[in-house]
Amino acid sequence: MTRIVVTNDDGVAAPGIRALARAARDLGHDVVVAAPHAEASGMSAALSAMTENGRIVVAPVELDGLPGVPAFGVAASPAYIAVLAALGAFGPPPGLLLSGINRGANAGHAVLHSGTVGAALTAANHGISALAVSLDVLTPTTGSSATGGAAVTDLDRVDDETRHWATAAGLAGRLLPWLERASAGTVLNLNVPDRPAAAGLRTATMAPFGQVQMALAESGAGFVRTVVEAHGPRAVPGSDLAWLAEGYATVTAIRPPAEDPGVDLPAQ
Repeated sequence: MTRIVVTNDDGVAAPGIRALARAARDLGHDVVVAAPHAEASGMSAALSAMTENGRIVVAPVELDGLPGVPAFGVAASPAYIAVLAALGAFGPPPGLLLSGINRGANAGHAVLHSGTVGAALTAANHGISALAVSLDVLTPTTGSSATGGAAVTDLDRVDDETRHWATAAGLAGRLLPWLERASAGTVLNLNVPDRPAAAGLRTATMAPFGQVQMALAESGAGFVRTVVEAHGPRAVPGSDLAWLAEGYATVTAIRPPAEDPGVDLPAQ
């Protein structure tokens, strides 16, 4: 039995985190949930928190369908929560950290900005192996293989509680035994299509772009306004976004930032 901390960036009340925690618990692991008290998407590995008298607020919460699983809403970013977990703020430091299930794919080089992935990479910096899990909520016609141009807010109006979180949770559960045996600090990034079952699981490279992009909508004196749009069809064969577009789940091993010995720097 492994002690596992489950976090996310969609907030402790999001349905995806319940599915992920339930999958880990049902496999016999010692699970505790610690997630932002409110949505913290796009935080990357930011270490931010709200404090009262110098203290970070940690409030116990009850999660539907998870009796006996301790859960906390934390006034901090996902990466900060990963640090707190490593320091023993939620009980003994975990052997593994799970982050997700995120609402929306975290694929391509855009994972740089993901709070879901940021928490996993931060755990790795503390020697804790981690799994980031995301559900591709954008449909094949408006998401991974989109023709582009539509604002993401107009693409998916489905009740989040009805999405196929169990599909992603089940695949995450299949990866846990491998992750337990992996070297300390190993990080996997799992993306799963929002359907009853994935066509399969594929090891993928990272697409050189993200599933969505920020665009400048307008600018004027003293202001700018941006929108988030779906990318056009630029799938790179073998990449995470290409496999997702074909209905496959993808897994990619990633690592925290490190020096690049391949760059020939000028002499000092």
